[in-house]
Parts: sequence; structure tokens; C-alpha cells
Amino acid sequence: MLNITLLGSGGSLPTANRFLTSLLINYDGNKILVDCGEGTQVSMKINKTGFKDIGIICFTHFHADHALGLPGLLLTIANSGRTEPLTIIGPKGCNEVIHGLRVLCPELPYEINIIENTESCENIFSTDDLILSTLNLDHTLPCNGYNFSLKRRAKFDVAKALENKVPKSLWSKLQKGNYIDYEGKTYYPQMVLGDNRQGLKITYITDTRPIDEIISFAENSNLFICEGMYGDDSNLDKALINKHMLFSEAATLAFKSNVKELWLTHFSPSLTDPENYIEQTRNIFKNTKIGTDGMTKILSFT
Repeated sequence: MLNITLLGSGGSLPTANRFLTSLLINYDGNKILVDCGEGTQVSMKINKTGFKDIGIICFTHFHADHALGLPGLLLTIANSGRTEPLTIIGPKGCNEVIHGLRVLCPELPYEINIIENTESCENIFSTDDLILSTLNLDHTLPCNGYNFSLKRRAKFDVAKALENKVPKSLWSKLQKGNYIDYEGKTYYPQMVLGDNRQGLKITYITDTRPIDEIISFAENSNLFICEGMYGDDSNLDKALINKHMLFSEAATLAFKSNVKELWLTHFSPSLTDPENYIEQTRNIFKNTKIGTDGMTKILSFT
């Protein structure tokens, strides 16, 4: 199960009714934060997400609206009692930026491990259940898109276990993916497991122009969260200059990627009512939603 909270939906600068774009993913008690502009921890307090269990912070890029909230957040995490290491992932320049921001919070009760990636990576970080992958995007600075893929264990097959004469005392351990040496024989997980089952996938894309690589990267995602800086197609010139996206471009990517649901986010401060453009966007991709601060969703295995 993945619990998703859109902490903010604004781009460029915080406004009276929007925090800056940030996302929190909660799985099995672990939290991943994506981007941390100023005000992010205020949104977290409002949404009562907690701080101590944030183990990974992913940065798309290092424009101020995506990164300036980090020093304060690191101090808040420290005050929450965290002592376990924290991992920060970001594109080219990550090491330099994080070390610079840490001038404001030099002493922390936990270690920070920095992963800087310069190329797209299918597995930049993984746990037993989750795989993080990155895609180089097309923005004015090096920028990462992220996939968060939660694996699902294969279903236990009783008939297969009995056919392979696996002792019942070993069933639960084998189901967890461990092999076991027992009474002179080695037992493997595939001796008790059936076919693999489809997991869950979230794709997060901002800030960028709509490049073809996004289509395969986001393919079949359960939830595609994508920037929609401008709602009106007449703003294409601005999108080209600033390397951002129109609603219609994000919706086209969602359609071509065969995703299940699209959330638009990272709205321009001048876009006061993105709902005005939702119907024309849904003509391209029907299951489009306008992101709002505090929007949540729980993704469960089917």
C-alpha cells in the first residue's frame, strides 16, 4: 500500500492559497519526501504527516522553489528524535547544494547520505519492497523525474509447495524470498510461489518540457503526477522559454503512457483558477485531476 499526500501545488513562489510543489509518500511506516521548497514543513504540520520517519528526500532539481525549505526541515527532523541515517537523492550539483544549505544546520543527530546521479538510472535506490528510478528531464537546470515502484510478492501456491515436498515449517520463510538449507537439502522460494503479481507505481515529473522519454518512463503508472505550469495553450511561448508544460502537454503524456490517473501540479502564480481548463484537458486524458494542497490518495494492491 502507498499513501500519497500532495503537500503543495504551486510553482515559482508560494502564494496565499498554495504551498510550493512537494509530495510525501508513505509506505509501511517509511516516508519519502519529493522536493522541499519554503513552507513545506508548514504543510506537513497542517496535514499531520509527522517528520521522524522521513528516510529519503528526493530532489527534482535545485531551483529555490524546490529546495530552500531543506535546512529548516532537517532541523525539525532532528528535533523529532531521528537518529537513523537519512538519504538525499538529486541530480547533478546535489552534493554542492546540500553541503551549502547545511551551513545553516551543521550539527545533526543523524548522518546524511547523498546520492548524486548525472544519468537516468533504473535503480538509484532500493529496499526489499521499493525501487526508485530516475529520468533526466529537459529543464533550465539538471532535473530528475522519479518512479517509485512498490514490488508485490508472488502469491503462495500450496499445491506447488506440497508437490515439491516442502516442510510446512519452512513455508513462511520461503514466501518472504529467502532460501533455506534444511536437513541436507536447499529449499528455494520458487518451490512455493506462483506467478509474479503486478505491483504499484507512482511517476513524478516536474519541471520539464514534454520529452518522449517520459512516455516509456511513466508507462502504466497507477498515478502520474505531472507539472502543469500553464492552463491556456496560448502560453506555449512561455512554456518553451522557461521549459515548463501546458496542461494539454501533460495530458497527452498521460494518454500516451497509459497511466491510470493524472494529477496536475506546479501551477504558475498567475494561474489563479486551474479548474477553468480541466474540461479541455480531460478531452485528452479523461482521468485528470487538478492538484490541491493536502490532496491524498491510497494505492492498494488489486
